[in-house]
Amino acid sequence: MVGIVSWGAYIPVYRLSQKKIAGVWGSQEANGEKAVANFDEDSVTMAVEAVLDCTRGIDRSCIDGLFLATTSAPYLEKAASALVVTATDMSRQSRTADFSSSPRAGTNAVLSAVDAVRGGSAHHILVVASDCRLGAAGGAMEQLLGNGAAALLIGDEGVIASIEGSYSASEEVFDIWRSDSDRFVHMAEPRFATAHYLSTMQATISRLMTNHTVKMQDFSKVIFNAPDPRTHTQLARALGLELKTQVQAPLFNTIGDIGAASTLLMLVAALEEAKPGERILVANYGSGCDILILQVTNAITKLSPRRGVKGHLSIRRDLPSYEKALVFQNMIQTERERRPTPEAPSPILLLRERQAVIALYGSRCRECRTVQYPPARVCVSCRAKDKMEGYRFSDKIATVFTFTKDYISLTPDPPTLEVVIDFQGGGRMVCALTDCDEGEIKIGMPVEMTFRKLYESKGITNYFWKARPIRR
Repeated sequence: MVGIVSWGAYIPVYRLSQKKIAGVWGSQEANGEKAVANFDEDSVTMAVEAVLDCTRGIDRSCIDGLFLATTSAPYLEKAASALVVTATDMSRQSRTADFSSSPRAGTNAVLSAVDAVRGGSAHHILVVASDCRLGAAGGAMEQLLGNGAAALLIGDEGVIASIEGSYSASEEVFDIWRSDSDRFVHMAEPRFATAHYLSTMQATISRLMTNHTVKMQDFSKVIFNAPDPRTHTQLARALGLELKTQVQAPLFNTIGDIGAASTLLMLVAALEEAKPGERILVANYGSGCDILILQVTNAITKLSPRRGVKGHLSIRRDLPSYEKALVFQNMIQTERERRPTPEAPSPILLLRERQAVIALYGSRCRECRTVQYPPARVCVSCRAKDKMEGYRFSDKIATVFTFTKDYISLTPDPPTLEVVIDFQGGGRMVCALTDCDEGEIKIGMPVEMTFRKLYESKGITNYFWKARPIRR
């Protein structure tokens, strides 16, 4: 049996009311909100968070590979999946692949992972979909697009939802696109895009029903993405679905349209409520359509808790203004810091120090068990030399020993909060504090680590770990 073994999700803590966007531009108001990534987040950092949520209680070194699906990777030519593998401390022998260019990339990756496991070339493949797309200011896409990530562990043991069947169709159409010179997503004339979406989805779903001799009434939940809320409802009615009970609620008014991650996030939300024996239909649109049939097993009752969609939706902060969102998304130019421009990170040093910087490894003395960061050859306690072993700090809880607020350095979210933190089990380090208002910080405050961007220079993004208040 091959299917989903575990799931996880990540949703940025900040929310922007769609009414605030409409109020600025005088456009039609929506009643919800969307998730907005912090200025130090992108598709890679969110993917790391979703992977860590998915693999709670799971030995990541036993996972055979990671497939990353995103339409907003930080580099056009550089594997983002390899960076996620390093940051999450997976095996260097992991198979990696990047899936891109379409909102269907998430299910493309899932189907490829299923094929790899069924074919016997892997036992467990982690699929993570993450997107941080932008809509042009004042446009319809600006209200619709949100940020987030979802992760699914595909395997052949401990399956909580088996993949019973699938069907795919491709279609060449200009309905949603973005060239390599565009920052913003473009959408064709709405009536054309909607009509093509509805016809493609209905035809593909009908073909799957015929091939697998099933009907809509056989499914407890039906999950599908759509260009907008109205079109989502149109398709549900055209398929004869019961809107209140059978259709998985879309995320337009809580998170937004997250591109490659949208359908997988809805699937995670459905699995949070799923019961053994239920069947789930998943349909994902984007230059064609992927459809999967899932059967929930008894193993779902044994899966340990994850934050998932439900947990992250309960953790939120309101962005104070529309302008703050523009600054976070680097859509307006603010005053530059009156200091020298940071040098681009050295590729040589990044390679040499990747375990310490990207995976956040320090060292532990084999003689006295003292841990320290950064890693060192000589123990700070017993002075033993070259008696060290690697020690991972990224999954450790810490407390704030002391802090400072820097009002001089320019940052999209002033002031810059710098903290000295003490880890449970030993070890101390200096780092930035993120996702925290300046009035909340205090000595003794518990924090956890989160993988974030520090800065970008000469086309290279410098990533490191920051502390943030613990999310319950």
